[in-house]
Amino acid sequence: MTYFGFLARFLVVPIVVLLLIALWDRRRGRQTPAEWRAFPLWAAIAIHMLIALVYTTPWDNYLVATNVWWYDPALVTGITIGWVPIEEYTFFLLQPILAGLWLGFLSRRLALPGEPLRPGLRRWLTVAAGVLWLVMVGILVFNWQPGTYMGLILGWALPPMALQLFFGGDILWRYRRLVGLTIGTIAVYLSLVDALAINWTIWTIDPAQSLPFLIGGVLPIEEFTFFLITTTLLTFGVTLLLAEESHRRFAAIRRWWASRRLSVEAEAR
Repeated sequence: MTYFGFLARFLVVPIVVLLLIALWDRRRGRQTPAEWRAFPLWAAIAIHMLIALVYTTPWDNYLVATNVWWYDPALVTGITIGWVPIEEYTFFLLQPILAGLWLGFLSRRLALPGEPLRPGLRRWLTVAAGVLWLVMVGILVFNWQPGTYMGLILGWALPPMALQLFFGGDILWRYRRLVGLTIGTIAVYLSLVDALAINWTIWTIDPAQSLPFLIGGVLPIEEFTFFLITTTLLTFGVTLLLAEESHRRFAAIRRWWASRRLSVEAEAR
């Protein structure tokens, strides 16, 4: 199976199904709760498609250039940008669509919680992400080869995740059931189809630069971590854009910043 054939079967088909369900839900009047309509879902997905493309491109090019993973030239079109085939860039764009539509599907069916926010969670979750990031940087700095792929995954993904947690960790915790279900199902699904792709040699992970742990004897633990962490980033980001609590918080930050500027200008006079 070619890389594009893999994408068509395992990403495009589910996306089309979810789009059809979304249209059916709209005709039947099934909507997301009011507190999740602060931002259009399609716009949130489009923003994350752009971020995924821009942020992932240099990182993934580095992985291929250093042979952390490689692809079978016979199973791609041969069109590359840098070291990475065009099929890989297509995946960067399809994953946000799949995760965003699945989040939207679940949000129209699950009751959203009404529990109060717990702002203290923001600090502790951000600190935890920061500590783990330092561990990954240490692995890369000291050049522990089996930890290379894991270090590159988490070293790349944790800084933006820390920003998400710092801004809205308590908001994400409030919607943890919906967020967790979205992350879990998409990460497991993509990991399963990734195992198929590895078995079909569409791409290969360098065993010398990854840990000796294979899920089901096929899937490197780093690949599951990659799909878990990227789906988490996408789900966190879309959730924070949709939730009205985020917009109230951002408005409060803008008001605070504006008052601070006025105070500074007044003192300068």
